[in-house]
Formats: sequence, structure tokens, C-alpha cells
Amino acid sequence: MAPPLLHLTPHRFLLTRRPGPTRLHHHLRLNLKPLSSSSPSPPLHGPSLRRGRAPPDNPDPFARAFDLAALRVPAAACAPLERRLRGHLLNWPRVRNVARLPNDQGLLALDLSLPSPPPRHPAGEEPAGPTPAATAVARREKLAREFNARGFLRFPNLARLSRPSPAARKRKERKGDGSGEEATRERVGDKAYVVEVVGEGTDDDDEWKGLVGEEGFGRSVWRMGPTRLLLLDESYAESSVDELPEAVKDVLEHETQQDGSSAYELIRCQLTLFYNYWPMNEVLEALLPEGVIIPTGFETVGHIAHLNLRDEHLPYKKLIAQVVLDKNKPKIQTVVNKMDAIQNDYRTMQLEVLAGNDSLCTTVIESGLRFQVDLGTVYWNSRLATERQRLVNDIFRNSDVVCDMFSGVGPLAITAAKKVKYVYANDLNPTAVEYLRRNTVLNKLERKIEVFNMDARRFISAIYSSQLVHPVTQIVMNLPNDAAEFLDVFRGILQNNQSRLHCGMPVIHVYGFSKADDPEHDFHERINAALGENVDSVEMHRVRLVAPGKWMICASFTLPESVAIAQPKYIGGPKRPEAPSTSLVWLP
Repeated sequence: MAPPLLHLTPHRFLLTRRPGPTRLHHHLRLNLKPLSSSSPSPPLHGPSLRRGRAPPDNPDPFARAFDLAALRVPAAACAPLERRLRGHLLNWPRVRNVARLPNDQGLLALDLSLPSPPPRHPAGEEPAGPTPAATAVARREKLAREFNARGFLRFPNLARLSRPSPAARKRKERKGDGSGEEATRERVGDKAYVVEVVGEGTDDDDEWKGLVGEEGFGRSVWRMGPTRLLLLDESYAESSVDELPEAVKDVLEHETQQDGSSAYELIRCQLTLFYNYWPMNEVLEALLPEGVIIPTGFETVGHIAHLNLRDEHLPYKKLIAQVVLDKNKPKIQTVVNKMDAIQNDYRTMQLEVLAGNDSLCTTVIESGLRFQVDLGTVYWNSRLATERQRLVNDIFRNSDVVCDMFSGVGPLAITAAKKVKYVYANDLNPTAVEYLRRNTVLNKLERKIEVFNMDARRFISAIYSSQLVHPVTQIVMNLPNDAAEFLDVFRGILQNNQSRLHCGMPVIHVYGFSKADDPEHDFHERINAALGENVDSVEMHRVRLVAPGKWMICASFTLPESVAIAQPKYIGGPKRPEAPSTSLVWLP
């Protein structure tokens, strides 16, 4: 005989196939209690803290319960049904359409199954040959019915499941007797949501009460294979069988035609969403006073989340930081806020640790390379990663020699060293230079990078005064606040170079900020003023909008030879070619 159908319980109805004409048969034991309250329900638009209801006696203040309808189906039929019913399922963010109830394992999980019916033979005919011996399934079934000490030893699956797991024993020892409710809350404490069937008991103490007896397994859940819940769209929560869409009925009818033993229950369930489910903006919207702008973005530097809070956020900075930390674990372990704008020559920021550990030393992975950074003593901007990749991938060539005048800890210099011939990297901050040296060794590029700790003007003058360096072809000046002011160092830079007739003009990439209506024209005028000569061919690229009306611009141009051999204008330039500011050694 075929396996028995799912046992019908109150508040459920069964969809199954019967012999005869193909059609759906609906069986309803009890009328479902209406799920809506007397007050008008808000429009259905997905989960929200403003909707749902707070479950009673739940310690999580962000817990919200929603009433849903679900199809309880055999596990084997779940995947094809999910694909065919996709448009009628719940489809909420981060909630699976398929739910699995606890302790719903069935006989299949225990290596058991119901005995198969004996083969039928035409009337008057006897089977040829002797009667086949009992199958392993039949022996296991008989052993399960005669469950005793011998069965306990010979049936390890039942032996293992009939005693509590080590984790359950530890929880019981830790909590003591009578703490079932706390243990349940402990289990669901780290979950984002829980699906529960309304009206179905979940008492774990009675889990094995029907196992031993004349009829073997007493509970219907153990009479067949495991089942799954297909969560239907929220609009079907109050629907009866007849009110389901015809498309859903057709799919279920088709499935029952394929397998006459399939059974489908339309049941009532409750979906509870916890604090771990809600995104950061939803939680902050519920916590912050009305009218306060919700902070939604931050910069990530390794394990550190870098906030730029407004003045209105400062009274709630600790609360905001804790939510950011909770919603981005384990990647984020520290949350900091910039206290003031960058106002020093080393471009370091004054940061306040708001949540997490106090360490500001982290490792950043960018373009497959690792960079050690201490945000308290050096400068780092992850938002410029795309711009760095643009230079390396689209502009730099394998034969280039790159000069990075404001290198920091080396995000551009080290990335470029993977491609170009050689890199000269300089920074004024001695701590940044120390991290730059570490990062070159960390990425195994120390043979292609020469590191300097000098003022940018002295660095360029020394590079072009020495005869023992590679000819520079690309110069990067990424110091947007002041980079344009350093362009005067290139005026007359080849006067002290005896081989200037054989030296090609480098391409300069200088960065700057502009609040003008035409930022490209404004930045171009500042470049001409710094060089003391008009540069006709300048390629402008808008990097990003750093503030309303304030653009970060990258201007790329080839240094005019007339500027390189002109009379120097800036104060503090080298007086004698034979006395460079630093000693440079030849690097083959």
C-alpha cells in the first residue's frame, strides 16, 4: 500500500489526488480564525518595524510578528514547487521562502521507511521461484516495532536520537531544570527570524512519547518523510482554499497527478522577525527622534567603520555606533567618528572611538594587495580606490617610471609597481613612510619601489638633479588641498639636468578641489597660474563629489618643455646643481 497521507489536524486542509477525473479536492476541517484586527491594516509593502505586532513576553523590543499562510509539502517535492510558485511566495529580503520546522525529520532521516507493498501477480498465476527474503527496510521496520535493549544496540540511529545531544545536556546543566523557555530563547537569540506553525505544539519533552508501543511510532510526523513549509505571499494570509489563485491550484493539481501519494496542507503560521533581521536604517529610524536625518553610509577601512556624523547626530553618537557595529559584524570591529577636519601637514585625522575595540591599526585589502594602516597617525581614503585603478589600468604603461609625490602608505605606488617599470614614492609623514616600507615588503615589491621621506619640492628637485635615477614619465600629485601650489617646482626643473636634451617631458596628474560653477575651467586657471604659463592641452576628469557643489578634479597634462627650462620662481629652490638636497643611489 502507498504511504499514508499527512494526518489532518484542526486549522488545516488537505490537497490530494483521488482516482477518477482529474480535479482538485479541498477538505477543510475548521474555519480559519480571521487574522486581521478591528483596526485597518496598513498597505502590504514588505516587512517593516512600523507593521506587524510585538510578540508578548519577548525580550527583544524589535521583534515583530506577521501572520502568514504556508503550504506544507513533502521535502522531495519542495524544490520544484518553489520554482513553479515563485510569484506567489513571500519573497521578503533575507527570508527564505522555504522553512523547516524543528523535529520534523520523518522516518527517512532515521534510515527508516514504511514497508513496500508486495508485488501483485495476475489472478491464477504464482510467482516464479521462491519467495524473496525480507528486505533491509522490512527488517529495520520490525526492529523499530520491537524496540528494546537489543534494538538499542543494533539500531545506532535510534540509540543516538533517543538521548539528548551533548549541546542540549550542557544547556540543561547550565540553566537547570525548568528552564525550557530560556533555552528556547537562547536558541533563537542569534537568529534573524523564526517560523512557527499556529496551534502546533513544540514540547520537546514529549518528543519520544509515541515511539514505543504496539503500533510503533505514534506521532504522525514520524509516519512519513520530512516536510517543508512554502511561505505564501502575505496577501494570502487570510485566504481559504477556494480563495487561492487558480495558478496555485493548477500547480498543486499537476503535482498530485505526478505522484498520487503527495499531500499538501495549507496551514497557518507566524513569522517573527528579530533585531538581527532589521537593516541599520530601519533600526536607526526607530531609535532616533523624528526629524533627525538617518546616517546611512560610512567608509570602511579594514575592520574600522569611519563615520562623519553631523552636529545633530552627536548626542546619539554612541547609539548610532553600536547599531553600526551590530549590523556589520564580524567584518566591522571598531567604529570611529572624525572629530575635526584635516588641518595638519601630515593629513592625519582626529578620530574618536565610539564602539568596539580601541585599535586603529588594521589591514586593508585593495586590488589583491595588503596595506597596513594606522588611522590615528596616517591618511587613508578607500573612496579613491576606483581612481587609483583608473590611473594604473588606463593610463600607466609597463615601461613607465612613476613618481608619487604624496604617496602616504603606498596605495597607488604599490599598486602601480605591479605593472610599471619603477616607482619613486615620497611622503612628508615619517610614520606613513614607515608603513610604506612595511607594505612594500608585505607585497614583495621592495625591489621596484624607492621610498623617500622629504618635502615634495625637495624631493622633485633631488630626483631631477641626480643623474643616477630612471627618467620619470608619470608624476602623481594627489594632495587635493594644496597640490596645485606645488606645480611651481617644475618651472626650470631641467636647468640643473645636464642630460635634459635626451629627457622626455613627464605627464603630470594633479588633483584639486573646486566649488566653482565650472570646476574644470577654475582648476585649469589655477594650474596656469602656478606654472606661470598657459597649458593648452589639459585633460580633466571629475573624480567624485566630495560635498554639495564641491568636486574633486584630476587634471592630466604633459609638462611643457618651455616650463621645464624656464627660470625658477619659487623660493627655496636648489642654488647649485652640485649640492642636491639628498643623495640618490643608482638602482639597476
